[in-house]
Amino acid sequence: MEHIKTAMVGTPCQIMAATKINKYSDITGGSPIDIKIGLFCMENFSYTYLEKFLKENNIEMYEIKEFRIDKGKFLVNLIDGNQFSIPISETNIFTRKNCQICTDYTSDLSDISVGSVGSKDGYSTVIVRTKKGQKIINELKEKNLIICEDLSDKGINLLKTIANKKISTNQKNIQSRERVARQVLSQRHVSEETLHTQSCDCQFSNLEADVISVGGCVLCGACEYVCKSNIIQINDRKPQAYGECEEDCHACYYACPRTYVSTEILPEDIDSKPFGEYLEIMAIKSNSINGQDGGVVSGILMYLLERNIVDEVFLVGQDENVPWKPKSFVSNKVWDVIAAAGTKYSTVPIGFKALSNKSK
Repeated sequence: MEHIKTAMVGTPCQIMAATKINKYSDITGGSPIDIKIGLFCMENFSYTYLEKFLKENNIEMYEIKEFRIDKGKFLVNLIDGNQFSIPISETNIFTRKNCQICTDYTSDLSDISVGSVGSKDGYSTVIVRTKKGQKIINELKEKNLIICEDLSDKGINLLKTIANKKISTNQKNIQSRERVARQVLSQRHVSEETLHTQSCDCQFSNLEADVISVGGCVLCGACEYVCKSNIIQINDRKPQAYGECEEDCHACYYACPRTYVSTEILPEDIDSKPFGEYLEIMAIKSNSINGQDGGVVSGILMYLLERNIVDEVFLVGQDENVPWKPKSFVSNKVWDVIAAAGTKYSTVPIGFKALSNKSK
């Protein structure tokens, strides 16, 4: 495969998977992911159960204009102008339970993290984490493609409150699970040496036992992407293996964001830092696109493509045959970025599945 550079947009678990795939590239085969844009994420929703819930409230998916989460409510804006809303606390019926062991709200391992919490209407809260991310934001600012403002103290405190809530709530969930089942491996603070010792003999059967069967799988698609024998498949359900693993292959176990994570990737005290490690926090609005919450993610992706900083980007659009069913794909076209703008609120094996179709 020719050498290409890809920009990825993903939730914290997906960003973790991308990080592990490239860190252990000698085992996983690596990926072309060069820039990681992380999204703030409290939890993800099951498309099937979300559709069922809405039907029970006399709403069909094809009637929906957009979903939003704002001011503690899950909002469903309909094409006819009406709006249906429920408190976030009542979304448990369609929330994926596998999300309840994640303590990362702001995508700690990304180059740039983006979310709406903490910033005023029309802006996004942006956390710059790496020099690579800072260079991108500085260039956008210099070219007058974005408007930057300081985040207010009120905004900072709100973001901190929500991030800490996810940490404390899910730490309790982890403790509760571990009292009746096996350990949540991704929450063990282990050295790089211990990670290799524990992972070097593990195949898909171990991944199934340690993560999938105990409700830890996030359907990120990483295991399917790195599988050297192409026997792992994810078809809207949990990963399954159709055949025998290649001898001495541990790729899926290393790539999974819910197996061991070493302290070289995440420091042991990361849960005491609600924003993770970062260089700068600000509120940003894009001048190049009028999108949801300031169009920041779309604006960044457009810039990366137009300036040839990356060759392609991961996008999540909608399945043309199923209303609001997320579908991941890879594109090098700016108009695809514009068409895919906006948040999808149900699970999709983002990026890795699209990469598999293209590069394997």
